[in-house]
This record gives sequence, C-alpha cells and structure tokens, in this order.
Amino acid sequence: MQARRTRRRARAAGRPRRAGAASGWAIGVIVIALFGVAGAAVASGQFAPFTASAIEPAGIASATARPAESPAVLAPTAPTTTTPTASPTPTAVPSAPAAPPVSPAETPCAASVTMSIWAHYDDDLIFANPALQQAMDGGDCIRTVFVTASDAGRGSGYSEKRELGILRAYNSMRGQQGLWSPTAVTLLSGAVLTQWSPDGEPRITVAFLRLPDGGVTGDGFAATGGTSLSQMLNGAIPAMWPIDGRPAISSETLVASLAETIQAYHATRLLTHVPGTADNWTAGDHPDHAATGSYARSAWQRAGLVPAQVSYAIGYPTASLPANVSGEELSRKLAPYRIYAAQDAVVSCDSDQACLAKPRFGDWLQRHYLQSDAELFPAG
Repeated sequence: MQARRTRRRARAAGRPRRAGAASGWAIGVIVIALFGVAGAAVASGQFAPFTASAIEPAGIASATARPAESPAVLAPTAPTTTTPTASPTPTAVPSAPAAPPVSPAETPCAASVTMSIWAHYDDDLIFANPALQQAMDGGDCIRTVFVTASDAGRGSGYSEKRELGILRAYNSMRGQQGLWSPTAVTLLSGAVLTQWSPDGEPRITVAFLRLPDGGVTGDGFAATGGTSLSQMLNGAIPAMWPIDGRPAISSETLVASLAETIQAYHATRLLTHVPGTADNWTAGDHPDHAATGSYARSAWQRAGLVPAQVSYAIGYPTASLPANVSGEELSRKLAPYRIYAAQDAVVSCDSDQACLAKPRFGDWLQRHYLQSDAELFPAG
C-alpha cells in the first residue's frame, strides 16, 4: 500500500514536466503566429519584417538560456581576438547609355528616300522638277517639308487652297488619284508638323510647318505681324508664330525641327533652296528661298548628312540661264503644276500654253538647275 502511494506521488510529481512541455508548445505557437502576422504585413507593404529580437518577449530568451553559474565554479577562459574581415568593395557596374528618343515624325522606308525642304507650296514643282519626278518614278520614298504657309498675307483660306493644290499635284506625279489623311505631330523640338500621306500609300509624305510668308521684299505682311524668315535668320526678330496658331518657332527650333525630320525620314538625298550665303545665286531670289536654304543647310549638317547627298535648286535666277527642259519632260513637269495652279488664284492657268505664258513662271518652268554643296561652297 505504501509503495502504491509512493508511485502515485511520483506520477503526480511528473505532471509539472508535462505542463512545462505544454508551455513550450504554447510559446512556439506564439512565435509562429507572430511570424505569420509579420509575413502578412510585409506582403502588404505596411512595414519591414520583424527580427528575432523584435518578436521574442524577454521571458522567452531567459527561459531557454543556461542558468548562470557561480564565478567560483566557472573555469577561467582566455580572451579571444577576432580579426575583422574586410567587406569586399562593390564594383560599380556602368549603366548602359540611354537610347536617344524617337521622333514622333519617325517614318521608315524600305527604299531610298528623296527628301526636300521648300519655302512655298509650288517651289518643288517649279524648281525641283524633273528631279523630284524622276525620284518618284524610280521608286524612292518622297518626303517633302514646306516651311511657310505660302499665305502671301492673304490669310489661311488662300493657304489652305494652295495646300490642296500641292496634294493634288502629287497625285498627278504619282499617277494615282485618291484621298489624303493628315497627322499632326509635336516634334522633339517642340514645333508642330502636320504630315499628309495618300491613303494606303505611306511612300509619300508632304508636311507643313506653316510659318508666315515673308513676301518678295522680306518685310512680311501686316496680317502676320510683318515677320519673315529672313528677319528671323538675321536676328531682327526672335521667333515666328505659325498662322494656324501653333507654338512659336525660333531659329534654333527651326534648325532642330528640320534636322529631326531629316533623321526621322531617313533621308538619303536632300533637295532644297540655295542658301542665302551663296550670294552668286541668291541675288534677286525670293528672300524666303534664301533663308530656307540657309536653315536647311544648318539642319542637314546637324543631322549628319554628307555634302554629296545634298543638291540646291537655283530659284528665280534661272530665268537668266538657257532653257533646258523641253518636249516630253516639259509636259510631265507642266501637268502637276497646272493641277496645282488651279487652286492658286495668283498663278492660275488651265493649259500648258497658259502656264508657259505666265510672266516669269513660264521661264522658270522651262529651266531646272541644281548645284552641289561643293559647287556653291568650294572652300567647304
């Protein structure tokens, strides 16, 4: 009997040990629960994950630590020296250069690209043909940019009719009638360029900046504030406002815009006016022609073309040179011009003979003279 009582006391004495185990399990549950809460908070981005020292109550660490021993019992230990390990110096990885921004005017072409830059809406038809026609016939992509609105101080209505005329003239040159659709793009330069292409024919683009026409004197027109490209080029005015209300364009903006389009159109050949600095071929020419040629020359140099890719069309001074366009070639030149002129009340003519009878225009239409950069600027 006494032995049984002794065994019952022994079993009773063991119960606290099971209670201690249960307490350890409870602590484990608390730790797991805390880690679970921390994980959820991290996943939601509310705060950084807990560290062990942050989640363990002081009682947990002390309960699992070894009981402190009396100094008289502890064996002496020699001090240890830890040699610090140098952290490796991170090697800087150079970042890749940022890709240059892509122009909103980006217009790729699988063929060669003949691009031209002109002051007025008929300059290409009068001074660049038959070269422009030949490029189109040869399968080149054609990209044409007009700098002024060709308004002659007559307002947007006159300008819009001339735009319609030039698009119809390009239909004649490409030998196909059809509608055109516009796209207004804000260039990286900040200027707004309105691009037109025939529906279903991306090979051809005609674009307009619509700055005020400066007139044959270069003094501009009262309707557009008496501003002109030649005045802006020589610094007399800081900028010009397009007649369609687009943002103002300075000389720097114009050069940047033209350079941007040369690159965005992937020009392999450029036609434009004789620059104003080529005095031997700009005396008596329209001031807008000379200024446009100067801006275009600065632009193609900035865009990275080489002189061999550039040709300049002599303008008004061709009237003093021998006629060199005749026969079938002249007929092909007159056909698109006549279609254009039907929309231009100033030069309207309804037949080849009537167009050739126009004072000065008839002389220009029978002539076509291009000069290279080396010919105009032999000193480089």
